[in-house]
Amino acid sequence: MSSATAILSPCVGVCSLDARGQCVGCLRTVSEIADWSSMTEGQRRHCMEVLLTERALLAEAS
Repeated sequence: MSSATAILSPCVGVCSLDARGQCVGCLRTVSEIADWSSMTEGQRRHCMEVLLTERALLAEAS
């Protein structure tokens, strides 16, 4: 994947951590936020398509 089509950050500008240590805006953990710039495209895609989707679904269910 070229840098022109790089996955952007899921950050939505609402940067506040909840009791679980997840950002209330993008649902990433502190370590995911810190590591984002060094993640591979595959790791970023997995985070956005799998982890964040699962967390959003769990948040809706509760």
